[in-house]
Formats: sequence, structure tokens, C-alpha cells
Amino acid sequence: MNLPNKLTLLRVALVPVFMVFAALAHLGVDVHDQGMALAAGIVFAAASLTDYFDGYLARKHGWVTSFGKFMDPLADKMLTTAAFVYMVVDRACHPVVLAVILFREFAVAGVRMVAAEQGTVIAANLWGKVKTVLQMATILVYYFGAAFTNSLAFAPVLAVTAALCWAVAAVTVLSGGIYLWQNRQCFLQTK
Repeated sequence: MNLPNKLTLLRVALVPVFMVFAALAHLGVDVHDQGMALAAGIVFAAASLTDYFDGYLARKHGWVTSFGKFMDPLADKMLTTAAFVYMVVDRACHPVVLAVILFREFAVAGVRMVAAEQGTVIAANLWGKVKTVLQMATILVYYFGAAFTNSLAFAPVLAVTAALCWAVAAVTVLSGGIYLWQNRQCFLQTK
């Protein structure tokens, strides 16, 4: 197993660590633990950095593998979806945004499964990467904003996060539509 794939697996392993800190932060309710929000933000940032480095190393050294093409976007989805679930619970993000994200991920996963059945591995496209970066930036704004504000100053963090969440929803719809269009031959082919 090469280094980029190990970094991807590290990102997967950091998901439950992030979830523990996010759960302990209790953001958006009466109890607001800034230390736990900071810890969640740091773990999320570290996991996000593995996304950059695994892709960079894989391309630079020609270490692109089918495992990486499959597992890298899955690791991203696990990390960002967990964060958005907590943000919805914290009332920082509207449930419709989470529904849009989940719908897109299920649709893309379905196309990938059909493609895999046909012997094809589909890597993430540019718009999927833009969506992931915007999602990660939104999550970082939320957790680091929560870590460095007290409960009384938390309202602006929620407002900025909510606006970013709607931007995420728009880019998610756009990237999903482009992805489905680019790979329509996978589900339009008849046997």
C-alpha cells in the first residue's frame, strides 16, 4: 500500500475522532465548549490536509491506484457528511442542505457502482473537488469560529456558516449535475 492510500486510510480513521470532539462541543445549544470545538476543528483540518497531500503525492509520483480513486472520495464523504450532520444538529446548517448533499452522494455512488460493474473506476472531477473544498472550508469556519467566540458572540458565526451552507448546496447541485451528465453513458447503456 502506497503513502497516498495510507493517508486516505488515516483520514477515515480521523472521522470518529472528529465526531467525538464535535459531539462534546455541544455547539448551537446552551452548552458551548470552546476547547472541544477547537479540538474538532484541528482534527478536521488535519484530516482535510491528508486529502490534499494524498492527491498531490499520487499525481506527482504516479501512485494513482484504483483503490485511491475509489477510497479517496469515499473518505471525503465520510468526513464532511459527519461534520454536516453535527452542524444540522447544532442548527448551524439547514437540514435541506444536508439532504442535498446526501442525495448527490447517493447518486454519484450509484453511478460509480454501475461503472465498477462495467469494469470502470471513475475518479472525482474538478467540480466535485470544488464542492469538497467549499464543504471543508465551511466546516472549518464553523468549528474555528465557535472555538474563538463566546456564547454571546456566536450568532455571527452561525449566520456566516448558514450562508456558506447554502453556497455548498448550490455547488453540490451543480457538481452532481455535471458528474451525472459526464457519466450518463454508465447508466444509459443497455446490455
